[in-house]
Order: sequence, then structure tokens, then C-alpha cells
Amino acid sequence: MTPYLANLINGAVCVVMGLWGYTTTHATTALIAPILGLVFLACTKGFRTNNKIIVHVVVVLTLLLLIALIKPLTGALNDNDTSGLIRIGVMLLTNAVALVVFIKSFIDVRRNRNTTGQ
Repeated sequence: MTPYLANLINGAVCVVMGLWGYTTTHATTALIAPILGLVFLACTKGFRTNNKIIVHVVVVLTLLLLIALIKPLTGALNDNDTSGLIRIGVMLLTNAVALVVFIKSFIDVRRNRNTTGQ
């Protein structure tokens, strides 16, 4: 999977699952994930053009969202909220996969740079 595709999928999942969560709970904080999802989607072109600043900003925001989703996960676990667990679990999964893809991409770029002598 490419970083571009990982970001695209993660952004779309965050928008859909976050809006589903907002319509269920009407909690304003439930809008954090869809807003960041829209930011991810807006930054997708930066992955295609290899804009390092955009890519690094998205990586940091993805990590922050991954950390921020832990609290709602514990709340859904305590409340035995199955739909909440599914929503948050899917967002956690896509964020984690996106982070792994991003980090692997950074490692591959560094490795290629070192082997070509640049």
C-alpha cells in the first residue's frame, strides 16, 4: 500500500465513522475525527507531489488522532457500546495502518538515499 492510498482511505474512514459517531452521540468532540479526516483528504495531493511538509504534518496529525481515540475507546468499553467500539476500532485500525505505511515509506526513502549515495 502506498502512503497516498493509506492517507486517502484513512481520511475517508475518519469522515464517515466520525460523522456516524456525531449523529449517534451529538457530542461536539465527535467532530474531531471527521474534521481531521477532511484535512487528510485535502492533503492527499501532497502525497502525490512528495511535499515533505504536508506529509510530515499528516503523519503527526495521524499520530495525535490515534492517541486521542484511546479515551473514547475506553468510554465505549465501559458503556458496552458495541457500535461505538466498532466506529472507534475501525478508526484506530486505519490510523495505525496509515502510520505504519508512512513510517515504512520514510524508511524506504532513507534506505534508497543511502544506497544511491545522495
